[in-house]
Amino acid sequence: MARLLLVSNRLPVTVKAEKDTVSVVRSAGGLATGLSRPHERSGGMWIGWPGDVSRLTDAQRAQVEKQLADLRCVPLYLSASEVSRFYEGYSNRVLWPLCHYMLDRVPRQDRDWDAYRKANERFADLAAKHYQPGDTIWVHDYQLMLVPGMLRQRLPHARIGYFHHIPFPSSEIFSTLPRRGELLKGLLGADLIGFHAVSYVRHFSGTLLRHLGLDTDIDRVLFQGREVRVGAFPMGIDATAFETLAREPAVLDEVKTLQERARGERLLVGIDRLDYTKGIPRRLLAVQRVLERQPSLRGRLRFIQVAVPSRTQVQAYAEYRETVDELVGRINGLYGTVHSTPVHYLYRSLNEKQLVSLYRGADVMLVTPVRDGMNLVAKEFCAARPDDDGVLILSEFAGAAAEMRDALLVNPYDVEGMADAIEQALEMPGPERQERMRCLRAGVKARDVHWWVARFLDRLQGLPSVAEKPPLPDGMLAVDKLKGPGRKVLFLDYDGTLVGFAPTPELAAPDEELMTLLRELSARPDLSVHIVSGRPRETLDAWFGELPVGLHAEHGLWSRMRRGQAWQALPGVSFEWKPKVKPVLDAFAARVTGSFVEEKTASLAWHYRKVDAEFGALQARELRLLLYEQFSEEPMHILPGDRVVEVRPKGVNKGRVVPEVLKDEAPDVRVVAMGDDVTDEDLFAAVPPGGITVHAGNKHTRAAYRVEGPPEVRRFLKALLGK
Repeated sequence: MARLLLVSNRLPVTVKAEKDTVSVVRSAGGLATGLSRPHERSGGMWIGWPGDVSRLTDAQRAQVEKQLADLRCVPLYLSASEVSRFYEGYSNRVLWPLCHYMLDRVPRQDRDWDAYRKANERFADLAAKHYQPGDTIWVHDYQLMLVPGMLRQRLPHARIGYFHHIPFPSSEIFSTLPRRGELLKGLLGADLIGFHAVSYVRHFSGTLLRHLGLDTDIDRVLFQGREVRVGAFPMGIDATAFETLAREPAVLDEVKTLQERARGERLLVGIDRLDYTKGIPRRLLAVQRVLERQPSLRGRLRFIQVAVPSRTQVQAYAEYRETVDELVGRINGLYGTVHSTPVHYLYRSLNEKQLVSLYRGADVMLVTPVRDGMNLVAKEFCAARPDDDGVLILSEFAGAAAEMRDALLVNPYDVEGMADAIEQALEMPGPERQERMRCLRAGVKARDVHWWVARFLDRLQGLPSVAEKPPLPDGMLAVDKLKGPGRKVLFLDYDGTLVGFAPTPELAAPDEELMTLLRELSARPDLSVHIVSGRPRETLDAWFGELPVGLHAEHGLWSRMRRGQAWQALPGVSFEWKPKVKPVLDAFAARVTGSFVEEKTASLAWHYRKVDAEFGALQARELRLLLYEQFSEEPMHILPGDRVVEVRPKGVNKGRVVPEVLKDEAPDVRVVAMGDDVTDEDLFAAVPPGGITVHAGNKHTRAAYRVEGPPEVRRFLKALLGK
């Protein structure tokens, strides 16, 4: 097993100081439990912040470091300023509310971005320092979104995974972040990016398309020449431990005491961190509504809400606590009596036995966050019910809802609907309660935290390493091979290669810098330049007709080998399919605002560059599928391009140009081909052995070299001129 290098904001430990002694105690959380086995078995290291140790003496800190080393934990100490700005600031005042769809809580200015970036650099530096060849690195959560990219720069061949433990929002929400591009590129440094739910994967894919122009192919995306995998890995809990604890005599005694003190009251339970994402105020309002609607339940219903203190230094949390306190007081004031208090509110932490006692004793468990990445409380409740009883009411906006369909799913914004669900749960017959709970427990036990860890690591460690499948070398390295005497022939694509893409074809005319570069290249006696484009011959003639270069239009259907020569068409090309296909493309252009159809001599193109990126990509897939289904017998090819779907005749491709040009050249001529999309793959395939092929962009390619885009292509061509 490869050694595992874990990187998280917090180490899985608690530092306890008492007088002159200090101890380091392992945490009991789900992540710590799940990762403890591979951490131990692999002889790995865990890197993270050990908590505030600023008040420890030098001797106590030495004790802490010794104990951490024994646990193979590597501490990264954060200053008070870093905790305030990196953790409480950017992580929890910006990323946390944004990923939970609470834009009104995001500060007007992200002043703490620089602190976030620098802290991420510190984590990356420490991980790189402890890395050994062959290690697997697994980075965790939103506090460290830049770390995968930083590690990739420091360790190009490392195997890196990242898991996002909170929701990944829709692309519209993520779009509001000023630093969205840097964060996305940071995540793409990983080989595998994991989320709790398929919906988060879909949101992430849409965000990549919208902001980086990267289209994911089901579960993978190509970035900077590397294939990055993306997947849903729903996290579980240590179900066996919770079930075992729920059977202990001490827990059963506590449950008995709880029920005796309830004196026949039906028991509702909520257990949450006191966080504004957990939906506690609306949950309280739903309980209040039940008491309003059902007077018979007054004095017969008790709601125990445990609110674990959280981020007490953040103003938003202090204000949230006041809101909850006021609601609890109001409900108890309205419906409490000398003998009965409807809401028992506990603002404190409980130990595991106390929590499990509440789980085991509850008639109804309320887990109703307004947004949650997963929510393990719902799973803990089910694991702690070996009696197969109790009803789970679960928010449909919790990641767990995708798996736990036998719960009563509710909209946490619908107070009346939640009140209905509470009444339904209280009235549910025993056989239905037990059947629902049996199904929930089976899923929780089958997909526990150990299953989650194994599934992610198996996928990550099963991927080809960068060393096994290295990225293509930088195209600039090929320039040296072309220096010196000897004739060279250049085949150059236009859109996406020599120039960037424009919203409409007519706006992508060559600029003066490009025209000057092409004049200088074509003036060299040892260079022959050919522009091979999908554009119509009329356009190429208007732009480049006066240059002494070869022009090849509509992917090689038309060619003009030299200036002044007449255009020649490939023989035997069928155009009969065009009148049948054009109405289909026109229909899509009519229904998708911003798209349009471009008609050429022998081809048709549906452009959607001005359409919303995600919607356009979905429509393009639908169009391609429709064309495949309706015209599979026609002599035509359907080509997906960069924000375009093109249909061209069979037998026409850019590769046909190469032998026609080279038949008049000496056998030892050196060939260079540069292009950016699927149509240029035919060009690369036709280049004879010893030729140089360069892909401009991030797509899959058969080219031997890669550059990032048009600016790098021009730099390559200038280098050929010795500039």
